[in-house]
Amino acid sequence: MAKRILITGSNGLLGQKLVALLRTQPEIEVVASSRGANKLATLYPDVRFVPLDVTDAAQVTQVLSDVNPSHLIHTAAMTNVDECELNRAACWQQNVTAVENLVAVCEVLAVHLIHVSTDFVFSGNAGPLAEDALPAPVNYYGESKMAAEQVVQVATCPWSIVRTVLVYGVAHDYGRTNIVLWVRDSLRAHTPIKVVDDQLRTPTLAEDLAQGCWLVAQQNATGIFHISGDELLTPYDMALRVADFFGLDKQLITKVNSDTFTQPARRPPRTGFIISKARRILGYQPHSFEEGMRLLAQQLGEIQQTG
Repeated sequence: MAKRILITGSNGLLGQKLVALLRTQPEIEVVASSRGANKLATLYPDVRFVPLDVTDAAQVTQVLSDVNPSHLIHTAAMTNVDECELNRAACWQQNVTAVENLVAVCEVLAVHLIHVSTDFVFSGNAGPLAEDALPAPVNYYGESKMAAEQVVQVATCPWSIVRTVLVYGVAHDYGRTNIVLWVRDSLRAHTPIKVVDDQLRTPTLAEDLAQGCWLVAQQNATGIFHISGDELLTPYDMALRVADFFGLDKQLITKVNSDTFTQPARRPPRTGFIISKARRILGYQPHSFEEGMRLLAQQLGEIQQTG
């Protein structure tokens, strides 16, 4: 059956990867939406775009009623962890109020809501984590995302929650960096960097996360799914691998503890996901970290430099 899928936050890293993936699928009509101007207009002129501020309840009602999607993949969020700690009202509005707005309309229109969440809903005392682990966030970003999950879980429309971990990749006209690009760019500039070795994550290629969201929509799967890579690594491990992959100087990387940095928000020390449910139910298969870096390098037109 044909599906019409509305994406919120289409200018973001995941949003861009979803638009790129879904526009190539047969019998799928993808509609992109974002609060700002459409960054993908020149890349994908064939994709319909509608402006949407998800914190504006009236606009949410108008746009969803007009588009009438079968599925909504909600990627828009305030994700800068320290900014969320410092600007709590804005964080709550963008991460919780927005979800309340979307749920209210999805219930009326019977839209399948696919909500993207995070490993930061967990305390980080134990990992990797399965879907039934109990949330216990240690920062305000995590609190807001947990509250949003609770809103989704009592919705009367079909719903799915896709949690993910430390997403990396490259996007068009995108100001934010991620661990792979930050390490590569720093070492290329011969800038010494300090990288923590007391946190554990399962880093996630943005394309894999988009694929996971698409598999959920394609199969009308409901419930909670953990979608990430399957290699449990510290950021220091990742930095060494980035240096090796791009042929850069590992001597510039210093191993440190989290308490080296003064950050407004605490980080959960150990997360990472067990992805066996997504493999079994959805057929999800992530790239390895090396394969992810190779894809990233290809997209940047640099693969010839890395063998």
